[in-house]
Amino acid sequence: MTTAPEPSVTVSRYLNRELSWLAFNERVLALAAEQGIPLLERAKFAAIASSNLDEFFQVRVAALKDQIAAGVEDRTPDGRTPVQQLDEIGSRVAGFVARQEEIVLGQIIPALAAENICVIRWDDLSPADREAMSTYYLDRVHPVLTPLAVDPGHPFPYISNLALSIAATVADPATAERRFVRLKIPKVFPRLVPLGDGRFLPAEELIAAHLHALFMGMVVEEWATFRVTRNADLALEEDEADDLLEAVELELRRRRFNRPVRLEVHRTVSDEMVGLLIRELEIDPRNVTRHATLLDLTCLMQLHAIDRPDLKDRPWVPITAGRIHAAEEAERSLFDVVDDRALLLHHPYESFASSVEAFIAQAADDPAVQTIKMTLYRAGGDSPILRSLIRAAERGVQVAVLVEIKARFDEENNVQWAKRLERAGVHVAYGMVGLKTHSKVVLVVRDDGDRLRRYCHIGTGNYNSRTARLYEDLGYITSDDAIGDDAVQLFNHLTGFSRSDEYRTLLVAPKSLRPQLLDLIEHEMEFGAEGSIIMKCNSIADPVTIEALYAASGAGVPIDMVVRGISCIRPGVPGMSENIRVRSILGRYLEHSRIYRFAHGADDGGPLYLIGSADLMPRNLERRVEVLVPIQHPKHRDWLDRVLEFDLSPDIVRWEQRPDDTWERMGPDQAFAPDAQELLYRWAHDRQLAQRR
Repeated sequence: MTTAPEPSVTVSRYLNRELSWLAFNERVLALAAEQGIPLLERAKFAAIASSNLDEFFQVRVAALKDQIAAGVEDRTPDGRTPVQQLDEIGSRVAGFVARQEEIVLGQIIPALAAENICVIRWDDLSPADREAMSTYYLDRVHPVLTPLAVDPGHPFPYISNLALSIAATVADPATAERRFVRLKIPKVFPRLVPLGDGRFLPAEELIAAHLHALFMGMVVEEWATFRVTRNADLALEEDEADDLLEAVELELRRRRFNRPVRLEVHRTVSDEMVGLLIRELEIDPRNVTRHATLLDLTCLMQLHAIDRPDLKDRPWVPITAGRIHAAEEAERSLFDVVDDRALLLHHPYESFASSVEAFIAQAADDPAVQTIKMTLYRAGGDSPILRSLIRAAERGVQVAVLVEIKARFDEENNVQWAKRLERAGVHVAYGMVGLKTHSKVVLVVRDDGDRLRRYCHIGTGNYNSRTARLYEDLGYITSDDAIGDDAVQLFNHLTGFSRSDEYRTLLVAPKSLRPQLLDLIEHEMEFGAEGSIIMKCNSIADPVTIEALYAASGAGVPIDMVVRGISCIRPGVPGMSENIRVRSILGRYLEHSRIYRFAHGADDGGPLYLIGSADLMPRNLERRVEVLVPIQHPKHRDWLDRVLEFDLSPDIVRWEQRPDDTWERMGPDQAFAPDAQELLYRWAHDRQLAQRR
C-alpha cells in the first residue's frame, strides 16, 4: 500500500465540518417547506431540525468554546481557527433561525389552522375556554410550579439544560420593590395543552395568564420565555479512572452544571431582562438568539401525534424477509435458514422484529446455544433484545456484552442497562480506554452436534427496536467460518487483554480499516475510467480518505457518493475532483446504512461490497472500534446494487453538492416523488410477495 498524500491546509481543498453539518440541518428544515410532504410530517421535520440544532450547540459549539478557552489556535483542514468557526456559525445559525420561523409561522401554522389544528394564545380564548383552562391550571399545573425569586437571600437559581422557563419582573405596589423571578415549566404536563377540539394552548401562555395566583398582591410588570443550552460533553479521563462505570456516573451528575453555550429568548423580552440573564449566566451576548416562534419547536412533535392519518405519510408496513417467512411456515429456526445461506436484511423495509430480534430470542431459548456475545452502542428503553440476553443468562448461557457507556446522550440509559445485565449474570465490559466501540456485532456459538458453529450478525444500525423502525439500515446474518473466526478474535480483543487484532475477512478500525480502504481506492485507480467507486455513508470528513478520492478522480475513476450529513469533500472541481459527485437523500426514514462498492475490489477482479458501522470520519477511523463485512452472495449484491441504483437515479428528489459548497435540490418541483425510499419500499414489497406466490 502507498500512503495517500498528506492533505494540504487550504480553504479550497476541504469544506468545514461544522458548516457542512449546518448545511445538512438546512436540508432537514427544507423538508418542512416541501409542499409534496403531508402537513404533519412537515411539522415533524421542523421539530427534528430544532432538536438537531440543540445537539449541535451542546456538542460542537461547546467544543469550539472549550478550545478557545484553552488557547487552542490550531486550524482545521479547511484552514479555520476555532474563533473563525464560531463567527461563521453565528451568522449561519441566525439565517437558519430566520428561515425556520418563516416556515413555521408563515407556512405550517396557517396550513394547520386551515385543517382545524390551531396553536392559539390566551387572548384568543372565549370566556368558557378560559374557565375550562383555569380549572385545568388549578388542578394540574399550579401545584407543581416553583417560582424562584432573586434577592439578597435567594441567589440566581440554577437553570437546567434545555429547560423552558419563564422570566418575570414582579413589583410590590406598596413599596415599589422589584424582583426578578424564574419559573421553570415542568414536563409533567403537555407543552401544548389540548382544548379537545384541535386547538392547543402553549403551557407558557396558560401559566402567564395565572401569574397573579403565584404572586398574590404583586404586579407582574413583564414576563417572557427563555431557554439555556449547556455543554453536554463528558470530561472523562479514562486512563485515570479506576472504575469506568463509576466515573461515567459521576460525570453525568457533573454535566448538569456545565457552562451555558446558548441563550434563547422570546422577542418580547426587554433589554433589561436579557442583560440580567447574560450577566447571571455569564454568557457571550453573541450567543443570544431572539425568537418570534415558540421556544423549543420540538413541541411540534406533539402535533404529529394527532390522529389525523390524512395529514401524515401512508404507513409502510415492514415485511418479513421471504426466507424467514418460509422458515416460519415450515417451523424451522433462523439457524437452519442461515445454515442454508446467509441473510441480508434491510430495515425498516424488512422487519427488525422478525429477523434480528427473533435471531437473538431464538439464541436465548435454544438449548444448543452455549455463548452469546454482543457490542451495544444504543439500546433504547424497553429492549426486547436485552430482555432476551437476560433470559439467556438466567438460563445458564454464557452471555457477554460490551456496553459502550460513553455513547453520547445515551450514557445514562446504557449505565442502567449495564447494571441490569450484570445483576442477571451477564459478563459486562465497558469498552476500551481511548476508544468508543461503535461496531454492531452479535456472535452466537451453537453446538450442532458434530462441531461448534459460529453465527454472526453484523449491521450498520444499533440494536434499538425503536430506531430500527425509523432508520434505514442493513444487517447480515451468517455462519461463515472465516467471519466467525474473526468475530471470536474481535470479542477476545475487546473484552480481554490481547494485541492480536489481525482479521482475515472483516475490516476493523482503528488499526486496519482506513489502510484497507485506501488500498481499495488505489487499486481502483489502475482501471481509470473503467473503474468505479460508490460510497453511501452518513458523513465524510477524513482528510486522508478525501485526498485518496481526489487522486482517484484525477486518474479518471468515476466516484459517486451518497452522503446524508457532513460532507467535507469538494466535488466537481476541474483538475481536482471533476469525477466526484456527491448527493444527499432525505426522507421519511433517516438514511443510516453504509455501503462501500469498489468495481474491481474483490479477489476475483469483480466488485467488492462492504457494509458496516463505519463512516469516513477521523473519529470512526482512528478512535472507534468499527467493523465492515464483505457481502459476497450474488443475490445480496443484486439487492445492494438496486439500493444504489435508486439512490443514484437522475429522476428522484435529492440534494446535490456543488463545488462552491452549496447544495441544490434536484428532482420534481411540486411533489416529493419519486422518492428513493418509496421506490425501494415498493420494489422490496413486490419482490417478497412475488416470492411467496
